[in-house]
Amino acid sequence: MALVELIMPKMGESIMEATILSWLKKPGDKIEQDESVLEVATDKVDTEVPSTHGGILKEILAQKGDVVKVGKAIAIISTEGSEEVVPEAPKEDPKSKPEVKSTPVVAVHTSNGAGVPVADYKSSTRFYSPLVKNIAKEENIAVAELENIGGTGAEGRVTKKDLLAYVQNRKLGQSAQQRASSSSTPLIPASISAGDEIIQMDRMRKMIAERMVDSKRTAPHVTSFVEADVTNVVFWRNKVKNEFQKREGDSLTFTPIFIEALILAIKDFPMINIQVDGDRIIKKKDINIGMAVALPSGNLIVPVIKNADQYNITGLAKVVNDLAKRARENKLKPDELTGGTFTISNVGSFGNVMGTPIIVQPQVGIIAVGAIQKKPAVVETPYGDAIAIRHKMFLSHSYDHRVVDGSLGGSFVKRVSDYLEKFDITRNV
Repeated sequence: MALVELIMPKMGESIMEATILSWLKKPGDKIEQDESVLEVATDKVDTEVPSTHGGILKEILAQKGDVVKVGKAIAIISTEGSEEVVPEAPKEDPKSKPEVKSTPVVAVHTSNGAGVPVADYKSSTRFYSPLVKNIAKEENIAVAELENIGGTGAEGRVTKKDLLAYVQNRKLGQSAQQRASSSSTPLIPASISAGDEIIQMDRMRKMIAERMVDSKRTAPHVTSFVEADVTNVVFWRNKVKNEFQKREGDSLTFTPIFIEALILAIKDFPMINIQVDGDRIIKKKDINIGMAVALPSGNLIVPVIKNADQYNITGLAKVVNDLAKRARENKLKPDELTGGTFTISNVGSFGNVMGTPIIVQPQVGIIAVGAIQKKPAVVETPYGDAIAIRHKMFLSHSYDHRVVDGSLGGSFVKRVSDYLEKFDITRNV
């Protein structure tokens, strides 16, 4: 009989810790290798952690709600084997489990010499991770003040990101209390009547809400619109989609075709593929396209196609289908949600003709493609102008007016339209 540790796995280069949402197994349960054992949440995605070994779940070392660093033991698995693997003993080594015991009150002197008690958490009804406690101590944040900070973590828990954002606002003299009192538009509480249903936001919806507000606060949004004639695209897809399905075992949707046109336009206008860092503009070398995916829960997630310009249309179709499928099944890896340089959102899939999408920070642009509709249009022929039925679609380009002016933003979306309108109907797939 051998004992092995189940370690919190590395889930991406930028992911250093994860919060345990729930255990799918309990001590004494038999588990197979690669079988999901627990669900964890990072600041990027919720995901399941599979077992690295088969055997019996002997002991759980980290409980629901604990924030665990990557590489730390979270459970002990008893396996069949002749070699005894001694795990880190969590009861003897306090570093192997998240620190949850209270810390004595200490007086931390601020710049004006005043002592501020910041570390007595016994009176608090909320759980704070060791990292959050340390940041609160360093920033002289009292428990009473910490209690008023809204959390985006599991069950409303305050995360590192929440606390750092609060600290930044406080340094600018914009604490939550000050914002509420100085705002020219006071918050109006929602009215609740008999029979109304109150639905608590889940963790992902809170994150979406926070990021949308942050994006609007950060970037002055401007949106340019173009109507594109995509008749060639529609005819070509209808001609090859059955052959593509038979050969590749995958469906050919319009999304990879739109992404291909987007990539070509980005190459023509590389200053749309940038990010803003203070007063610096970072011109990105890679073209990483984020694509908004609606989830069964009604929430939205944006997986990223890394180095999208390296794929042909077949490769784009496969990666689009794969990411969309795994997004809806909650099987995306955290790294697949980071690193985007430009985003596309298909509002046409909901029957919408156009939209004004919100930029995914720190990107500076996002395109929404609307529903394709048949419309009468004037077309030029060798024999003069004529009225014909054409397939039309609106493109909406929202961009950060701090660094993208109307000339660039408008020219870029027009170039995407041009590539779609000039689509080669004779090309092979």
